[in-house]
Amino acid sequence: MVQIPASKVIHIDGSFGEGGGQILRTSLALSCVLGKPVEIVNIRRDRMKPGLQPQHLTAVIAAAAICRAAVEGAELSSTAIKFLPGPVSGGDYVFDVSGKKGSAGSTSLVLQTIILPLCFAERLSSITVLGGTHVPWSPTFHYLKQVFLPILSRINSFIDLDIQKWGWYPAGGGAVTARINPAAEFRPLRITDRGALVRVTGLSAVANLSQDIALRQRDSALHALRHKGIEANIEIVEAPSPGKGTFLFLQAEFENITAGFDALGAIGKRAEEVAEEACHALFRHLDASGAIDPHLADQLIPYLALARGDSEFTTSRVTQHLLTNIRVVQQFLDVGIHLEGKEGEGGHITIRTLSA
Repeated sequence: MVQIPASKVIHIDGSFGEGGGQILRTSLALSCVLGKPVEIVNIRRDRMKPGLQPQHLTAVIAAAAICRAAVEGAELSSTAIKFLPGPVSGGDYVFDVSGKKGSAGSTSLVLQTIILPLCFAERLSSITVLGGTHVPWSPTFHYLKQVFLPILSRINSFIDLDIQKWGWYPAGGGAVTARINPAAEFRPLRITDRGALVRVTGLSAVANLSQDIALRQRDSALHALRHKGIEANIEIVEAPSPGKGTFLFLQAEFENITAGFDALGAIGKRAEEVAEEACHALFRHLDASGAIDPHLADQLIPYLALARGDSEFTTSRVTQHLLTNIRVVQQFLDVGIHLEGKEGEGGHITIRTLSA
């Protein structure tokens, strides 16, 4: 790697805050966008399996590919990398999370790393990612498509997302394709009031399992929703997949924003428990007053920090991921981010950019 003066390198401690892969992904994305070299140490230091696991390594490989970066430390279990980016280049790319080691690592988290920089590429990009599409500790495909991408369109980022095969833990084998259109600039976002609840829709899916499981998930969710006075429409889906899995997704459409909540099945986990988990997350959001759901809030921070103008939003719950992403962004950008609210409670976030 070309030697870069230490003063030009952004140094990130990967163990602060939530201490997980999000620090890596946000750092890589901003390094690509800004053309700033970054060194990340203590990557996932306190996790059961520290360092780069397959999905994290794939994120590094993907980020390096789209900007022809020079990288040191890009190997499984590595706890430190150096990343020297070049210009972001749009185009056609394929990334396989299981390429280095059999894995159901998240396709969504790989996309989370490269969507932001590819918004600033010179041409359209078509990205295929192979791996897990509906796996624990990760935004699911449906959350990205139904919640995350629609709000990106409001800030001038237009992305299409399709699924060819569903991938579950532990088999993986899923496939998603994203088409990312270049954006001249991001618009700011102001949303402090979600408005009234308009409707709740969703889907209950199974792959290579009895459809009765999907029916029980749906019926249990509908019963819980009716108990709260909410009528909903939940579709039954038989998902094409090489593996087995179950999934329930609830989409809450408000007047000003859409929120999403989901739950995954597992061996020994009853269909009714899956429904209860997804419904509980929705009800917790409804009982609070914030506009943005907790999973969306942290994902928006890097985008709005790069927007041309000031942004403001409320969230129903401040999470460790939100706090962590704010800190990472402020190490790359001279941007004012003010958070009112404690972790676990509702929050109000204002972002003041230099370009405002």
